[in-house]
Amino acid sequence: MKLTLLGCYAATPRTITNPTSQVLEIRNRMFLIDCGEGTQVQLRKNKLKFSKINHIFISHLHGDHMYGLVGLISTFMLLNRQTDLHVYGPKGIKEIILLQLRYSNSFTGYNLYFHELESKESEVIFEDDKVIVKTIPLQHRIYTNGFLFQEKPKERKLNVAAVEEYQIDKAYYRKIKYGGNITLDNGQIIPNAELSFDPEPTKSYAFCSDTIYNEAIVPLIQNADVLYHEATFLESEADKAEKTMHSTAKQAATIAKLANVKHLVLGHYSTRYSSIELFQQEAETIFPSVLLGDDGKVFDFE
Repeated sequence: MKLTLLGCYAATPRTITNPTSQVLEIRNRMFLIDCGEGTQVQLRKNKLKFSKINHIFISHLHGDHMYGLVGLISTFMLLNRQTDLHVYGPKGIKEIILLQLRYSNSFTGYNLYFHELESKESEVIFEDDKVIVKTIPLQHRIYTNGFLFQEKPKERKLNVAAVEEYQIDKAYYRKIKYGGNITLDNGQIIPNAELSFDPEPTKSYAFCSDTIYNEAIVPLIQNADVLYHEATFLESEADKAEKTMHSTAKQAATIAKLANVKHLVLGHYSTRYSSIELFQQEAETIFPSVLLGDDGKVFDFE
């Protein structure tokens, strides 16, 4: 599982920082999460292939999380994209994007599908044979979701020596990999545990965009391998966090601790502070495994 942070600062873009956008690569899928201004430039800088992005998840309709979307969609058109593109986001996102495309006479030559979200309860919004994605309802000034990406169980690993010892035909290998027992010609049942090894553990990634401190999300992200949680302010500005419905680094760390996640990635920093190292220092007083997000930073979670 690989996470590339294209931008992880709050509010307006600067020459040295970018608003929220990131790419998650999991089980040979590439998901774009949020799409602030400059996202496509950051994709190029990080040498990420546009053609691999087929699913885009938008947490909410504030500009620093989605103003880059119409530009990216238009660039896909200029690159003669043919593959379907799916966009998941709050109700209204379809109207916003299509209005811009209509008045610029820039309709796509590929199929563009919008999956508009309204539920305030967690729901499955994407699923295939390897990955499932659920919403994480957040509390912000407007309707907002985070997203939980979970790997589905992997195939078991074949115990070649055992399979050969029992002279099991290759036609049954797939059944073994999916956990099935095997019955020999003499009627003897060989349990799967003798014929295969446990698969590698599955991984999960929880993206929590703009939100006030909210313990209601803890059960939804329990035991996640990685949690990205916004940390716009330090605890010294907790009053501003509450007023603007954002979180502090300490609050993000508290959520990580309560949810028993393995790693916490911080981001969405206010640019009022002299150093983002301050966020890590504050969070580590609560939670031990804190990773400091920054534009262009790549995390590999084996």
